[in-house]
Parts: sequence; structure tokens; C-alpha cells
Amino acid sequence: MTRTAELVLGIIGGIFGLLGAGAALFIGGLGSVFGAGGAEAIIGLGWLAIVASIIGLVGAGIVKGRARAGGALMIVSAILGLIAVSFAYLLATILLGIAGLLALFRKEK
Repeated sequence: MTRTAELVLGIIGGIFGLLGAGAALFIGGLGSVFGAGGAEAIIGLGWLAIVASIIGLVGAGIVKGRARAGGALMIVSAILGLIAVSFAYLLATILLGIAGLLALFRKEK
């Protein structure tokens, strides 16, 4: 099976994850400039979300050759990013979660 759906959903989810993480970094940076409390924590969680997005992109990249490993990486990425930056990672969580579940549970023909 070609696993094209998992690849495409994973790549799109990873890109949206990077955008959400960038938004969190931007908001944390603005908070830091204006002296808001907890801005450093938001910046740290934004970097964690970037790492999660990269993990998701790696999972999407290997899903054609190793479907279970790629699916597991995408699911871990979805959960980690959602925990890190919550709403900013929501669309990426949905896309990466669907791609990961498809990779794990879809049968080979």
C-alpha cells in the first residue's frame, strides 16, 4: 500500500504545528518584551512544540517504509504538541492524530 494519505496528512499537520509553535513563540516574545509574568514558560513550551512538529514530520517521512513507527511518532507528536501549546496546536493535533491512527490500524493489501 502506498500510504499517501498518511504522508500528506502528516506533512500538513507538521507544517500547521510549526505555525502554531511559531505563534506561541511570538506571543511569548511579546510577553517578555512587555514584562508579563510567565512569558519565559510560554517561549519554552513553544520550542517544545517545534520539536514535536519536527518529530511529526519525521514520522510522516518514514511512514511509507515503516508504517507503525511513523504512526507512533505522529501520535506522540500530536499529544506532545497539544500539551505544550494547547489551542495553537489543535489543527496539527487533529491531522497528525488521524495520520498516525491510519498508519497504525490500516491493513496492508
